[in-house]
Amino acid sequence: MALSTELTRGTWTLDNSHSEIAFTVRHAGISKVRGQFKDAAATLNLADDVTATKVEATIQTASFDSGDANRDGHVRGEDFFDVEKFPEISFVSNGLVANGDSYELQGDLTIKGVTRPVSLETEFNGVAVDPFGNTRAGVSAETTISRKDFGLTWNAVLEAGGVLVSDKVAINLELAFIAPAA
Repeated sequence: MALSTELTRGTWTLDNSHSEIAFTVRHAGISKVRGQFKDAAATLNLADDVTATKVEATIQTASFDSGDANRDGHVRGEDFFDVEKFPEISFVSNGLVANGDSYELQGDLTIKGVTRPVSLETEFNGVAVDPFGNTRAGVSAETTISRKDFGLTWNAVLEAGGVLVSDKVAINLELAFIAPAA
């Protein structure tokens, strides 16, 4: 679905309670581990020229949740996110390119103080007014990053060969934004 010309221009805010910032990573080469970050904030500044739209987001690294307390503690620690030293992951867009009914959102992702360009395949899912009168817009986006590109290099070699945690991490976003007040 293409971005509607009827969408209110201005700054839309993330509805964190109706959004999901999720990841998938291969474990031991044989299974996938999924999880999410539960605490994030973001703004989508919708410009008159849709390609000039800007997105800024921060994710609290301590909100990492894979459903396993031991793993979560390890990932929050110094081997991975080091949440005491690096409490946030950030994303700042620098371009939006239309590609039919989808978009490519380009920007800079910062993890553990390392900033790299990323491109998110993005789909606009439409607009709805909730029972409380709030206008909402839905967006899905995905990308794959290399952990090593961001200094997340901890791993363990497996007895049969290979490593415990894959380098590639798939990021999947299901986001709900609330329109600016009229």
